[in-house]
Amino acid sequence: MENSKKIQIGLLGVIALLLVLNFTGAFDGLFGGADDAKSKAREALTTNVTADNSVTPANPANAAAAAPAVPTGPTTTVEFDESTYDYGTIDQGEKAVHIYKFKNTGSEPLVISNAKGSCGCTVPQWPKEPIAPGGTGEIEVAFDSKGKKGKQTKRVTITANTDPAQTFLTITGEVNAPEGAAAPTAITPATPGK
Repeated sequence: MENSKKIQIGLLGVIALLLVLNFTGAFDGLFGGADDAKSKAREALTTNVTADNSVTPANPANAAAAAPAVPTGPTTTVEFDESTYDYGTIDQGEKAVHIYKFKNTGSEPLVISNAKGSCGCTVPQWPKEPIAPGGTGEIEVAFDSKGKKGKQTKRVTITANTDPAQTFLTITGEVNAPEGAAAPTAITPATPGK
């Protein structure tokens, strides 16, 4: 009789454990029953850059999830004095700062909803208020070379009520690292059979 009670208690424990795992989502994806949220988010963020510098989602079904917020309403046009700036050569740890000047060449107010650097080392500052037709503005981009070495090219994506909705600015140059500084880690593909 004691063995049957131990077996019952053991079975109840296993059932309780399975219920807890089920409620915590530990079984999600194990049997193909749940969506893999990380994989969907990664897929939604994967984009293609076309020859005209417009960005399209790699999977058009995820266009709404991948598209950044664009101001609603009429569109306008913007023209930058330059879209690429070469800061030359700087020492590791220095910051390269450049101001990109632009003009609203359209007939509607220009609203910049976002400006985002390609990495945390590239930080843009942009006007938050609308720029009237014919008006001008500036976007300041600061590149922090801390921990960087060699040739650097960083991109800033400007999202506004323009067509296309995104414009790209590039800041590039060379970073001198002190003697003995570690080079950035590169991933080298494995050679088959070795």
